[in-house]
Amino acid sequence: MENGRPRVEPPDLSEKGGLRDGRPQSSDVRLFMQLLAFGGCNDASAVGQHLERAGLEVVVYEDVSDPKGIGVLTVARDPATFVEAARSALRTGPCAALTLKSELTMLGRTYSLGYEPDLNDTLIERPRRTVLNRDWRWGVWYPLRRSGSFAQLPDQQQRTILAEHGAIGKSFGAGDYVHDVRLACHGLDRSDNDFVIGLIGKDLFPLSAVVQAMRKTQQTALYLDRLGPFFVGRAIW
Repeated sequence: MENGRPRVEPPDLSEKGGLRDGRPQSSDVRLFMQLLAFGGCNDASAVGQHLERAGLEVVVYEDVSDPKGIGVLTVARDPATFVEAARSALRTGPCAALTLKSELTMLGRTYSLGYEPDLNDTLIERPRRTVLNRDWRWGVWYPLRRSGSFAQLPDQQQRTILAEHGAIGKSFGAGDYVHDVRLACHGLDRSDNDFVIGLIGKDLFPLSAVVQAMRKTQQTALYLDRLGPFFVGRAIW
Protein backbone atom coordinates (compact mmCIF):
# COMPACT_ATOMS: atom_id res chain seq x y z
CA MET A 1 0.00 0.00 0.00
CA GLU A 2 1.16 3.53 -0.81
CA ASN A 3 -0.63 6.44 0.88
CA GLY A 4 -3.51 4.10 1.61
CA ARG A 5 -3.87 3.08 -2.03
CA PRO A 6 -3.12 -0.35 -3.50
CA ARG A 7 0.20 -0.39 -5.31
CA VAL A 8 -0.19 -0.63 -9.10
CA GLU A 9 2.14 -3.25 -10.57
CA PRO A 10 3.58 -2.61 -14.05
CA PRO A 11 2.75 -5.20 -16.71
CA ASP A 12 5.23 -7.92 -17.64
CA LEU A 13 6.06 -7.13 -21.28
CA SER A 14 8.43 -10.04 -21.87
CA GLU A 15 7.70 -12.76 -24.41
CA LYS A 16 7.00 -16.18 -22.89
CA GLY A 17 7.77 -19.64 -24.23
CA GLY A 18 7.25 -23.20 -23.10
CA LEU A 19 9.44 -25.07 -20.64
CA ARG A 20 13.03 -25.72 -21.72
CA ASP A 21 15.23 -27.97 -19.57
CA GLY A 22 12.44 -27.79 -17.01
CA ARG A 23 12.49 -23.99 -16.82
CA PRO A 24 10.06 -21.42 -18.26
CA GLN A 25 11.46 -19.27 -21.06
CA SER A 26 11.25 -15.49 -21.13
CA SER A 27 12.78 -12.88 -23.44
CA ASP A 28 12.71 -9.14 -23.98
CA VAL A 29 14.44 -9.40 -27.38
CA ARG A 30 12.33 -9.22 -30.52
CA LEU A 31 12.91 -8.78 -34.22
CA PHE A 32 11.34 -5.87 -36.08
CA MET A 33 10.74 -5.89 -39.82
CA GLN A 34 9.76 -2.99 -42.07
CA LEU A 35 8.68 -3.28 -45.70
CA LEU A 36 8.84 -0.14 -47.84
CA ALA A 37 7.74 -0.19 -51.48
CA PHE A 38 9.09 2.25 -54.06
CA GLY A 39 8.62 3.16 -57.69
CA GLY A 40 11.07 4.66 -60.15
CA CYS A 41 13.88 2.14 -59.64
CA ASN A 42 16.10 1.39 -62.64
CA ASP A 43 18.67 -0.78 -60.82
CA ALA A 44 17.45 -2.88 -57.89
CA SER A 45 20.87 -4.49 -57.38
CA ALA A 46 22.48 -1.08 -56.92
CA VAL A 47 19.94 -0.33 -54.19
CA GLY A 48 20.79 -3.59 -52.45
CA GLN A 49 24.53 -2.89 -52.58
CA HIS A 50 24.01 0.64 -51.28
CA LEU A 51 21.92 -0.53 -48.33
CA GLU A 52 24.36 -3.33 -47.48
CA ARG A 53 27.25 -0.86 -47.42
CA ALA A 54 25.20 1.15 -44.93
CA GLY A 55 25.32 -1.85 -42.60
CA LEU A 56 21.68 -2.83 -43.00
CA GLU A 57 20.28 -6.34 -43.12
CA VAL A 58 17.85 -6.13 -46.02
CA VAL A 59 16.01 -8.03 -48.71
CA VAL A 60 15.35 -6.16 -51.96
CA TYR A 61 12.39 -7.45 -53.98
CA GLU A 62 11.52 -6.65 -57.58
CA ASP A 63 7.83 -5.73 -57.60
CA VAL A 64 5.75 -8.02 -59.84
CA SER A 65 3.14 -5.28 -60.29
CA ASP A 66 5.51 -2.48 -61.32
CA PRO A 67 8.41 -2.87 -63.81
CA LYS A 68 10.22 -0.07 -61.98
CA GLY A 69 9.01 -1.04 -58.53
CA ILE A 70 10.93 -2.57 -55.64
CA GLY A 71 10.28 -3.53 -52.05
CA VAL A 72 12.89 -3.09 -49.33
CA LEU A 73 12.52 -5.33 -46.28
CA THR A 74 14.75 -4.21 -43.40
CA VAL A 75 15.36 -6.53 -40.45
CA ALA A 76 16.56 -5.21 -37.08
CA ARG A 77 16.38 -5.95 -33.37
CA ASP A 78 16.40 -2.23 -32.58
CA PRO A 79 13.54 -0.28 -34.21
CA ALA A 80 15.69 2.85 -34.04
CA THR A 81 17.45 1.39 -37.08
CA PHE A 82 14.47 2.42 -39.22
CA VAL A 83 14.71 6.11 -38.32
CA GLU A 84 18.49 6.27 -38.15
CA ALA A 85 20.65 4.11 -40.45
CA ALA A 86 17.83 3.00 -42.78
CA ARG A 87 16.30 6.46 -43.05
CA SER A 88 19.66 7.99 -43.94
CA ALA A 89 20.53 5.31 -46.50
CA LEU A 90 17.12 5.47 -48.19
CA ARG A 91 17.56 9.20 -48.85
CA THR A 92 20.94 8.94 -50.56
CA GLY A 93 22.71 7.26 -53.48
CA PRO A 94 20.52 5.21 -55.84
CA CYS A 95 17.61 5.52 -53.36
CA ALA A 96 17.40 9.30 -53.59
CA ALA A 97 15.23 9.30 -56.72
CA LEU A 98 12.84 6.56 -55.58
CA THR A 99 9.16 7.33 -55.01
CA LEU A 100 7.62 5.84 -51.85
CA LYS A 101 4.35 3.91 -52.19
CA SER A 102 3.10 4.65 -48.68
CA GLU A 103 -0.01 2.46 -49.03
CA LEU A 104 2.28 -0.60 -49.05
CA THR A 105 4.32 0.31 -45.96
CA MET A 106 4.30 -2.44 -43.33
CA LEU A 107 5.98 -2.59 -39.90
CA GLY A 108 5.74 -5.35 -37.32
CA ARG A 109 7.48 -7.27 -34.54
CA THR A 110 7.92 -10.94 -33.80
CA TYR A 111 5.93 -12.36 -30.90
CA SER A 112 5.33 -15.59 -29.01
CA LEU A 113 2.19 -17.53 -28.16
CA GLY A 114 3.52 -18.85 -24.86
CA TYR A 115 4.27 -22.49 -25.59
CA GLU A 116 7.20 -22.35 -28.05
CA PRO A 117 9.91 -24.96 -27.28
CA ASP A 118 12.71 -22.62 -28.43
CA LEU A 119 11.78 -19.01 -27.75
CA ASN A 120 14.91 -17.44 -29.26
CA ASP A 121 14.41 -19.39 -32.48
CA THR A 122 10.79 -18.24 -32.67
CA LEU A 123 11.54 -14.57 -32.02
CA ILE A 124 14.89 -14.10 -33.79
CA GLU A 125 16.51 -16.95 -35.70
CA ARG A 126 13.64 -18.55 -37.63
CA PRO A 127 12.21 -15.28 -39.01
CA ARG A 128 15.71 -14.24 -40.14
CA ARG A 129 16.39 -17.61 -41.75
CA THR A 130 13.09 -17.44 -43.58
CA VAL A 131 13.37 -14.01 -45.16
CA LEU A 132 17.13 -14.27 -45.89
CA ASN A 133 17.05 -17.77 -47.42
CA ARG A 134 18.55 -17.44 -50.91
CA ASP A 135 16.51 -20.39 -52.17
CA TRP A 136 13.17 -18.83 -51.14
CA ARG A 137 13.14 -15.74 -53.32
CA TRP A 138 9.41 -15.17 -53.77
CA GLY A 139 7.54 -13.15 -51.18
CA VAL A 140 3.94 -12.11 -50.62
CA TRP A 141 3.45 -9.57 -47.82
CA TYR A 142 0.16 -8.23 -46.48
CA PRO A 143 -1.44 -6.81 -43.32
CA LEU A 144 -4.66 -8.02 -41.73
CA ARG A 145 -7.06 -6.95 -39.02
CA ARG A 146 -9.21 -9.35 -37.02
CA SER A 147 -12.76 -8.42 -36.12
CA GLY A 148 -13.55 -7.40 -32.58
CA SER A 149 -15.86 -10.38 -32.26
CA PHE A 150 -12.88 -12.75 -32.41
CA ALA A 151 -11.35 -11.20 -29.29
CA GLN A 152 -14.63 -11.78 -27.44
CA LEU A 153 -14.61 -15.54 -28.08
CA PRO A 154 -13.59 -17.91 -25.26
CA ASP A 155 -9.88 -18.78 -25.28
CA GLN A 156 -10.49 -22.40 -26.20
CA GLN A 157 -12.64 -21.44 -29.19
CA GLN A 158 -9.98 -18.99 -30.36
CA ARG A 159 -7.34 -21.73 -30.16
CA THR A 160 -9.54 -24.10 -32.17
CA ILE A 161 -10.06 -21.51 -34.91
CA LEU A 162 -6.35 -20.66 -35.05
CA ALA A 163 -5.40 -24.35 -35.09
CA GLU A 164 -7.52 -24.89 -38.22
CA HIS A 165 -5.73 -21.99 -39.88
CA GLY A 166 -2.31 -23.11 -38.66
CA ALA A 167 -2.73 -26.70 -39.87
CA ILE A 168 -2.95 -25.47 -43.47
CA GLY A 169 0.21 -23.43 -43.07
CA LYS A 170 2.08 -26.38 -41.54
CA SER A 171 1.09 -28.68 -44.41
CA PHE A 172 2.42 -26.22 -47.00
CA GLY A 173 5.59 -25.80 -44.95
CA ALA A 174 6.09 -29.56 -44.69
CA GLY A 175 6.20 -29.72 -48.49
CA ASP A 176 8.71 -26.82 -48.62
CA TYR A 177 6.09 -24.85 -50.56
CA VAL A 178 5.45 -21.93 -48.20
CA HIS A 179 7.21 -20.60 -45.10
CA ASP A 180 5.56 -17.83 -43.13
CA VAL A 181 6.64 -14.88 -41.02
CA ARG A 182 4.02 -13.59 -38.59
CA LEU A 183 4.46 -10.11 -37.11
CA ALA A 184 2.29 -8.19 -34.68
CA CYS A 185 1.69 -4.56 -35.65
CA HIS A 186 -0.73 -3.33 -32.98
CA GLY A 187 -0.34 0.44 -32.79
CA LEU A 188 2.38 0.40 -35.46
CA ASP A 189 0.26 0.35 -38.60
CA ARG A 190 -1.18 3.53 -40.13
CA SER A 191 -4.37 1.64 -41.05
CA ASP A 192 -4.75 0.10 -37.56
CA ASN A 193 -4.11 -3.48 -38.65
CA ASP A 194 -3.21 -6.20 -36.15
CA PHE A 195 -0.70 -8.37 -38.00
CA VAL A 196 1.70 -8.40 -40.95
CA ILE A 197 2.11 -11.72 -42.75
CA GLY A 198 4.99 -12.70 -45.01
CA LEU A 199 4.65 -15.79 -47.21
CA ILE A 200 8.05 -16.90 -48.51
CA GLY A 201 8.95 -19.69 -50.94
CA LYS A 202 10.80 -20.98 -53.98
CA ASP A 203 7.85 -20.52 -56.35
CA LEU A 204 5.01 -18.03 -56.55
CA PHE A 205 2.10 -20.40 -57.20
CA PRO A 206 2.14 -22.10 -53.75
CA LEU A 207 2.04 -18.67 -52.07
CA SER A 208 -1.18 -17.90 -53.94
CA ALA A 209 -2.53 -21.40 -53.29
CA VAL A 210 -2.11 -21.17 -49.52
CA VAL A 211 -4.00 -17.85 -49.44
CA GLN A 212 -6.78 -19.48 -51.45
CA ALA A 213 -6.90 -22.48 -49.08
CA MET A 214 -7.06 -20.27 -46.02
CA ARG A 215 -10.02 -18.30 -47.38
CA LYS A 216 -12.19 -21.24 -46.32
CA THR A 217 -11.12 -21.24 -42.66
CA GLN A 218 -13.31 -19.78 -39.94
CA GLN A 219 -10.74 -17.11 -39.13
CA THR A 220 -10.65 -15.73 -42.66
CA ALA A 221 -14.29 -16.27 -43.58
CA LEU A 222 -15.85 -15.05 -40.31
CA TYR A 223 -13.36 -13.10 -38.21
CA LEU A 224 -11.33 -10.83 -40.49
CA ASP A 225 -12.29 -7.21 -40.96
CA ARG A 226 -9.59 -6.42 -43.48
CA LEU A 227 -6.91 -8.16 -45.57
CA GLY A 228 -4.27 -6.44 -47.72
CA PRO A 229 -3.09 -4.61 -49.72
CA PHE A 230 -0.67 -7.24 -51.01
CA PHE A 231 2.94 -6.71 -52.06
CA VAL A 232 4.27 -9.46 -54.36
CA GLY A 233 7.91 -9.62 -55.35
CA ARG A 234 10.97 -11.75 -56.03
CA ALA A 235 14.18 -11.11 -54.12
CA ILE A 236 17.10 -9.87 -56.18
CA TRP A 237 19.31 -8.97 -53.20
